[in-house]
Amino acid sequence: MIDTTQPAGTLTERVDSQDWDALTAEVNEYGHALTGRLLTPDECTAMAGLYDEPERFRTTVDMARHRFGSGQYRYFTHELPDAVGKLREALYPHLLPIARDWAAKLGQPSPWPDSLREWLAHCHEAGQAKSAQILLRYGAGDWNALHRDVFGDAVFPLQVVIGLDAPGVDYSGGEFIMTEQRPRAQSRGSSTTLPRGHGLIFTTRDRPVASQRGWSIGPVRHGVSTVRSGRRHTLGLVFHDAT
Repeated sequence: MIDTTQPAGTLTERVDSQDWDALTAEVNEYGHALTGRLLTPDECTAMAGLYDEPERFRTTVDMARHRFGSGQYRYFTHELPDAVGKLREALYPHLLPIARDWAAKLGQPSPWPDSLREWLAHCHEAGQAKSAQILLRYGAGDWNALHRDVFGDAVFPLQVVIGLDAPGVDYSGGEFIMTEQRPRAQSRGSSTTLPRGHGLIFTTRDRPVASQRGWSIGPVRHGVSTVRSGRRHTLGLVFHDAT
């Protein structure tokens, strides 16, 4: 059931008050999970409005030009809006135990320290020093091809997208879609309508999937279905930086 109540408290308090046991169980089962409301409607409107302030961004990507789909997105500079920085800092410690558990199940290294600041310093030492926080804008007919937000060897296995417009009111279509390649089986797809102000936690690249031989790697890709009408904005929170 979607939480329609107005979030109270600071951004950190809103993140901390989520049912993290339930979210963790859902992420482990499906590779993604929808949070309660993290941003108020007014905060969503303000965040979406930043798209028209180009000085806040280091680059703009035209998806059609690069054959990524259709529409635009912009990468923030490291001078992040206060809400973006606080959400990222607040979410990281809750996602970290999942990341470490996944690495243990797959027998992989777990390079992520306790603080986001330390992890980002590691990214920069590895040559990934550009901000990867994204503000996306889609109009009617726009879509995003299936992809992964991997920018180098330093990868955090989970990320979060927050809806900034109301589906069915501000736009139609534009569902968040994921495909998961299962061991020795056909891929599984999922579709999520992203409520305004809510976050979707999802797999960045791959995750552990139970198999007859224990745990196998399940590669995951994500994208956005075609927006049928209106305009759709989302905020993408990535927990590693880019090359």
